[in-house]
Amino acid sequence: MKKAEPAPPARAEADPVAEAELRASDADREVVAELLRDAYAEGRLSVEEHAERIEAAYSAKTFGELAPLTRDLPAPSRISMEKPPLGAAARPQGAPRPPARTESPSMVAIFGGASRKGRWRVGGHLRAIAVFGGVEIDLTDAVFESPEVVIEVTAIFGGVDIKVPENVSLHGGGVGIFGGFDVKEQTAADPYAPVVRVKGAAVFGGCEARPRRGKKLKEWVRKQLDG
Repeated sequence: MKKAEPAPPARAEADPVAEAELRASDADREVVAELLRDAYAEGRLSVEEHAERIEAAYSAKTFGELAPLTRDLPAPSRISMEKPPLGAAARPQGAPRPPARTESPSMVAIFGGASRKGRWRVGGHLRAIAVFGGVEIDLTDAVFESPEVVIEVTAIFGGVDIKVPENVSLHGGGVGIFGGFDVKEQTAADPYAPVVRVKGAAVFGGCEARPRRGKKLKEWVRKQLDG
């Protein structure tokens, strides 16, 4: 009589997914992109390396595709599969940040002043009019909702001052008639960074647009920028 063979061990209902195969979120990709931006600013990556890794970060689908992008960087700039999920690690401790404000696309200062700063949502177009007054536009803490922001300036016996983060592109220029129109242009190393374009005219007035050193853009609507 043939001896019965022992039954094979019961198979688990579902094999656990390896951590490297877990799907990455937009927040996870953004954390890695920020680490790469910092590494580039410190001179650890060349322009070509930074652009290549940034593109790989935003196209990554899993944690396993993200981890190698920072593996050769110093520990503070490195992510690994042994750490908590990237999105959780990126969140600051303490109270959550307040929601960004929704503001009008127009700013007008007539015999007075108008200022906009802090966390506010900036769309694709902004108009600034200063007549015997001044307008201040600070984009360093703003949440960009468009890949390109066009700021249209009209300054008549007044002035418009524009500040942008140091890691976005700034381009443009305008007409100065008995006045000045100064745009300190720059091109961001990150090919996915938003672009701010300034245009318009200053008549017996002035407009100045410049990057604010030490202030980096860390928050924008990624999906809209991607396409």
